[in-house]
Amino acid sequence: MIQKNHAGKIIAIISVLSLAYAVLRYHILGNVPWKDFPFYILNKGFSLAGFILITFNFSIGPLNNLGVKVSEGWMNSRQALGMTGFLFVLIHALMSFMIFKPEIFARFFEENGSLTLYAGLSMLGGIISFVILWAYNLAFKTNLRDDKVFIEAITSRRFLLLAMLFSLLHLFFMGFRGWLNPSEWGGLPPISLVAFTIFTMGYIINLIGRK
Repeated sequence: MIQKNHAGKIIAIISVLSLAYAVLRYHILGNVPWKDFPFYILNKGFSLAGFILITFNFSIGPLNNLGVKVSEGWMNSRQALGMTGFLFVLIHALMSFMIFKPEIFARFFEENGSLTLYAGLSMLGGIISFVILWAYNLAFKTNLRDDKVFIEAITSRRFLLLAMLFSLLHLFFMGFRGWLNPSEWGGLPPISLVAFTIFTMGYIINLIGRK
């Protein structure tokens, strides 16, 4: 019997909507030149799509536990959503590393070129959450499935909540100062705020509904 799986459609829709939001927010309504689309804007699109897909992956099961009817197609999509989300976050991390310099992200650097406190906290949260997500993805590797202690630890409620918490810290310290000035948004909320809001909702669902 073939199991229903909506992963392909979900990933495609989330990816298109995330990229469209980035283009609308920063190119059309903002002042970012189109020459920055291939790297700067695509990076933002990958980031938003990655966080949304990871949120879906972590939250579909707990949402079902809370009594919200989740279709079989969505339930069977969780692993693909999580792995694709992790891949998008990996791409985001690599692209960000290549362009993370004072000339582009001036507000994250002191005059002497060192990171600000908030930038350092954001980077720390991002690195720790990435490592935890990487470890979580290892749980799906064939040669590790027989290690019950490892699997139980990686997929435990505490471990997943910790991963999501560090992701929230990364998003918060990365963008909260810009969130406080709606007049500077350019018509739409920053992508970091959108991702933080969605991820916070997912965190609450996991906090309440994950066993």
